[in-house]
Amino acid sequence: MPSPRILVVDDEADLRELLEITFIRMGLDVDSAETLHQARLALATREYAMVLTDMRLPDGLGIELVREVAAGARNIPIAVITAYGSADNAVVALKAGAFDYLSKPVRLEQLRQMVHSALRIGVPPVAEDPVRQPALRLQGNSSAIRMMQAQIVRLARSMAPVAITGESGTGKELAARDIHAQSPRADQAFVAVNCGAIPENLMEAEFFGYRKGSFTGAHEDREGFFQAANGGTLLLDEVADLPLAMQVKLLRAIQERRVRRIGATQEEPVDVRLISATHQNLAACVEQGRFRQDLYYRLNVIELSLPPLRERKEDIALLSETILLRLAAPAAAPILTPAALDALRDYPFPGNVRELENVLERALAFSNGERIDPIDLALKPGLPDADGPLAIREPSADSPPAAAEPFRVAPPSLHASAAAANTPEHLPCSLPGHLDDVERELILRALAKTNFNRTQAAELLGISFRQLRYRMQRLSIHEPD
Repeated sequence: MPSPRILVVDDEADLRELLEITFIRMGLDVDSAETLHQARLALATREYAMVLTDMRLPDGLGIELVREVAAGARNIPIAVITAYGSADNAVVALKAGAFDYLSKPVRLEQLRQMVHSALRIGVPPVAEDPVRQPALRLQGNSSAIRMMQAQIVRLARSMAPVAITGESGTGKELAARDIHAQSPRADQAFVAVNCGAIPENLMEAEFFGYRKGSFTGAHEDREGFFQAANGGTLLLDEVADLPLAMQVKLLRAIQERRVRRIGATQEEPVDVRLISATHQNLAACVEQGRFRQDLYYRLNVIELSLPPLRERKEDIALLSETILLRLAAPAAAPILTPAALDALRDYPFPGNVRELENVLERALAFSNGERIDPIDLALKPGLPDADGPLAIREPSADSPPAAAEPFRVAPPSLHASAAAANTPEHLPCSLPGHLDDVERELILRALAKTNFNRTQAAELLGISFRQLRYRMQRLSIHEPD
């Protein structure tokens, strides 16, 4: 089998020679071109596994070659060489379709890493291999989802940083996992980090690792998120929550592609595909001084915006079926009645897919086990405001009277007990807590009467065994030792 062939396009003879020697030592074949014209002739006559081009050439700009190669049908990865510190050129090249970029002076270690990644991209995918071609986890048949799925396929071929935006619950981490799973890095690690959940004084140690004895409690060497994701993908979830001091250190790690553990004297190279995600407006955070502009441009090379569920309601039926099959055994999964499905489609879902999953999990516990009716969904009235959470709208003086919301009742046996305990003279300070107490008492009485036989207790209470098990878990009711 012939060795992969690389085309190097650069007008500096010394740099061309250095690149040729490096690639030959890696076991690759190399062709060189000094101009755009020579590069185009080479591409027209030979097959290449990768192209590496300088940005400035005697007869034009390397970005022209990037656009031509990226638009071609041969799926050739193309990378660019930019002047040191020229972040703007790198961003432009990545947006035009470049796989990756190198800054001058070229680091050979970084060059080798990039070539290895590019050659993995050039290998045709095997369609029948479920590991290399996983199914998209973001499901749906709407036009918005189909467009997003197509964009994810394109993003998976690149090393360009991706910023995923969308309301809470839209599936930003799932989109990041889709990009990773369809990329040449699919067999490497995917590391997801919630930036808002790490204490500020531990951030540097968590991201970059530390050496034994570098601080109190450092009893052994430990790698950070960057080292754990080396060769794979690192997701910075809720990246807007990073403190400014950590943003500076993260920017350096991204620019240099090297990190230094706490207590170490030398930096170590890392090869990481970065994906960031946030429900906040990062551009607004930059204007407010809460997020560094230079880091914003480094992370937001390509933006993937996820649509809210209320804008793709035609996907609700498929999503609901998938969720119910996951929550219950396939043979025992209940069906949604047409009325229940209509109720879900009419609901605005301020919490998006995450809220849909929560609603269905609750309905699964309250249903009769075979079907889910509208009353089992217990949907709340209201519309999402600009920030996403559920808001109950008060009618204005000019607005027409709203139709009465149907009263939701608890299962008969529990509802009767709760109503009897709630007289007008004595109202509980917390209705949910009071109802939990009433429900706990009735369940414990039924369990005591049946010597903790849950099947018989469920029959006494007029609910299914699965409903009883769910309620016992929710109310922390355990069988005595």
